[in-house]
Amino acid sequence: MIVRPYQHWFLRLFVWHGSVLADILLRLSLNLAMSAIAVIYYHWYEGMGLHLTTAPFSLLGIAIAIFLGFRNNASYARYTEARQLWGSLLITQRSLLRQVKSVLSDEQQIHQFSRLLIAFAWSLKHQLRRTDGRKDFRRLVPERYLSQVENSPQPTNRLLLCMGDWLGEQRRAGHISDVLYSSIDANLNRLSDVLGGCDRIANTPIPFAYTLILHRTVYLFCTLLPFALVNDLHYLTPLVSVFISYTFLSLESLAEELEEPFGSSPNDLPLNALCNGIEIILCEMIDQPGPPKMHPDANYILT
Repeated sequence: MIVRPYQHWFLRLFVWHGSVLADILLRLSLNLAMSAIAVIYYHWYEGMGLHLTTAPFSLLGIAIAIFLGFRNNASYARYTEARQLWGSLLITQRSLLRQVKSVLSDEQQIHQFSRLLIAFAWSLKHQLRRTDGRKDFRRLVPERYLSQVENSPQPTNRLLLCMGDWLGEQRRAGHISDVLYSSIDANLNRLSDVLGGCDRIANTPIPFAYTLILHRTVYLFCTLLPFALVNDLHYLTPLVSVFISYTFLSLESLAEELEEPFGSSPNDLPLNALCNGIEIILCEMIDQPGPPKMHPDANYILT
């Protein structure tokens, strides 16, 4: 996620870090090359009777802009839902730890449960980004549960089962009443809802055929656009063509990033920072020192 301080509108025109310009620079260079070809060989292909006008490109540009808007809305809806799920994760985990701490007097059991909650958040992050979570498991998961979590093909779901087992043990020991057990179990079910919602977003991309049609149309439009502009603009063709192409290519590039909100691109969700924030909050609730807060790097990127 890009986290930048407020800037004056004029300075923002020249921002490099945080924009998608770096990702589409090569593609803009290709459009610039096509513009140069259109200008250099204009009289040659004009003499052959080949002539493009801006009329069909105006109609096609409007259609592409509408479809790009739909595409970006669909991608941003996935991004927004993903952020809401992680917000719900924090709220639910905070409620769970508050409920447990309010009825149990055994500090060891409270710390054990809090470590399972923190490990759940980090495990979910590793699952969504398809990274190795064993380092965080060994740091956080209590020893009695560590082997079954490490050996499980679905460690995040296994941690949910471990929390259910822990809750059942406290109930059988008489430390938690049936009424409170039902309330805590309902919050565990909300964690399961968060896990299922994140899995759904991560494993269900926007239909490929829809993306492919729009991708091909945008690139065909940007490739042929200089040949339609050169008749009216002549030597200004490269400037205008690159500017129009920047608009379409940047919107498409941004939609591709937002489509996978759990990735590690600059505009994706900062899952490391979210897990770090959850760990800090839960550690503070049990009066234990937490990790230092994560901050954006020199390029204003929070991972």
